[in-house]
Amino acid sequence: MPVSPPVCDFGAPWHEFTLPGTDGRTYNLEDIRGPNGTLVMFICNHCPYVQSVIDRIVRDAARLQDAGIGVVAISANDVTEYPQDGPDQMKIVAERHGFTFPYLYDASQAVARAYGAECTPDFFGYNAAGELQYRGRLDSSTRTAGPADARRELLEAMLQIAETGKGPEKQIPSMGCSIKWKTG
Repeated sequence: MPVSPPVCDFGAPWHEFTLPGTDGRTYNLEDIRGPNGTLVMFICNHCPYVQSVIDRIVRDAARLQDAGIGVVAISANDVTEYPQDGPDQMKIVAERHGFTFPYLYDASQAVARAYGAECTPDFFGYNAAGELQYRGRLDSSTRTAGPADARRELLEAMLQIAETGKGPEKQIPSMGCSIKWKTG
C-alpha cells in the first residue's frame, strides 16, 4: 500500500547529518548545501516508485545543481530485511544511473527520523537559509512513470525557491513505498 507524507511544514529547519556515501566519502549538510537551496531526497533501490522515476530524478538533480542547489539522496531502509538496499547495491545503482549527487546510507535511521521521512521517494526542498519550502512530488508519476511531458513539479518548485526563497503554496505530496524501519 502506498504511503503519502504530510504537506509541507513551511519554515521547518533542516537537520544536520554525517553519513557515508557510495563513493567512500563521508558527507555532512555543509558539504551538500547549495548557495541557492538544498534538496534532500529519501530514496532506495528496490522501491518501484523510485525505479519508475530514477532517470527523471537524475535529470532534474543535474538541472538543480546547475542552478546552485545542493542535492543529496539518502537511503535509510533496514538492510537486514531488504538487503538489495544496502551500500554495495546503492553504489551499483548510483553508477548505473550516473548520479551527480552523493547517495548516502543512514544505517541508524536517525537522519530519516529527524527529517520525518515516510516514503521513498520523499523530497525535502530547503531555501538558502535552511528553511523547508517544498515537500511535494517529483511529478505525476506513481508506480509507473507518468507521461514524458509531465509537469516537473519538484524542479519548478526548487527553481522558484532558488529565486525567491519561497516554495509554492500548493503542493501535491509525494507517494511511494514506506521507509522500511528496523524493528525493536
